[in-house]
Amino acid sequence: MDIEQNLALLQELLCCGSNIYTWCYDAQGRLLHSNCPHESLFGAAFSFLGCKERALQIGRENGQPQAVGTTFGLLWGVDFISQENEMQRMYVIGPVFSHNVSRQDIEAGFRHYAGEEITLAWKHRLINTYEEVPLVQHILFTRYLLMLHYCLTGEKLGASDTSIQQSISDAAPADTKRDRHRVWMCEQALLHMVRNGDLNYKDALNDSFLISEGVPVRGKDPLRQAKTSVIVFTSIVCRAAIEGGLPPEAAYSLGDSYMQSAENALTYDEVRSISTLMYDDFIRRVHKARQNPKFSAPIAKCRDYIEMHPGEKIRAKDLAKLAGYTEYYLTRRFKEETGMSVSDYVQQSKIERAKVLLRSTGLSIQEISEQLCFGSRNYFSRVFSEAEGCTPTQYRKK
Repeated sequence: MDIEQNLALLQELLCCGSNIYTWCYDAQGRLLHSNCPHESLFGAAFSFLGCKERALQIGRENGQPQAVGTTFGLLWGVDFISQENEMQRMYVIGPVFSHNVSRQDIEAGFRHYAGEEITLAWKHRLINTYEEVPLVQHILFTRYLLMLHYCLTGEKLGASDTSIQQSISDAAPADTKRDRHRVWMCEQALLHMVRNGDLNYKDALNDSFLISEGVPVRGKDPLRQAKTSVIVFTSIVCRAAIEGGLPPEAAYSLGDSYMQSAENALTYDEVRSISTLMYDDFIRRVHKARQNPKFSAPIAKCRDYIEMHPGEKIRAKDLAKLAGYTEYYLTRRFKEETGMSVSDYVQQSKIERAKVLLRSTGLSIQEISEQLCFGSRNYFSRVFSEAEGCTPTQYRKK
């Protein structure tokens, strides 16, 4: 894989829309090359404002693509090349602003930073150049970072596989048009998965990251915006968990703990990780609460596998290997404990997944049928109608 050739192409593509530059650092943080005409100024900002040190720490700890930024909304995207768990290179795209800022916003933001390098002259130089930094929505910047990761590794990631989730991102620009109905559908899909304790939530969560940037409240403090978004998200997830069977006392206590953690967070990275951890935690607790205590461990394991793999053709003999039973014994035990045959349980699980996809995505009926291995659109529609009393198209229109 020719990384330099891929990066050269990425640079050209990024500059077609905005002047978003690329940077390469070695494992010690020394700049190797960049295409930024203000290399000394923005390179110094990356370092002086603490972003380079934090990025290098991320590279040494987990090496996952991530966005790092300042209190006044200046962002860089970072990704890494590692060998044998040792970081070799750090690649950076940026800087960009995630929302509209003024000179006063930047001046106020500098109150959070100190150091001998940050002189008054350097501050004024950066402030006088801020209009040359492009404004890029956090959702779009996420996609650029995923493109960078693909250029470096050949690996295709979704937003939920990175540490750049937008559910708690910066405030959107005033002229950003939000598809409110689509946002509402995604929100309902996410809450539906909490109520069901659906462990296979990543696809729906990933779709939501690319649709909504969180609470659209504008303010001068983007970190405050991030905290507001995750607190609101936690509140509605908490209530969905109660509807799913989690005891109110436990749900509210857990929600309060996560909201306090978000309020105490000092960086974007902390807030983003809290949001993802919170959602996963509530899903798993609801899933456990909904488990019927009469289920044996092997049958519970089979049920989890079915619910986690709705896009696969699951056969009883495959589950028998998973449970350590013969196929005959597995089918008999499964029916005794769940009240349903393996095939009926698999079909029911696929229908539940189809309902989520119909509510939260723009996938066609044919695409959903293929994704869930129904064989044909007609068969999918017939099975869905028998289970829900309406066709997939009618369900979506509701």
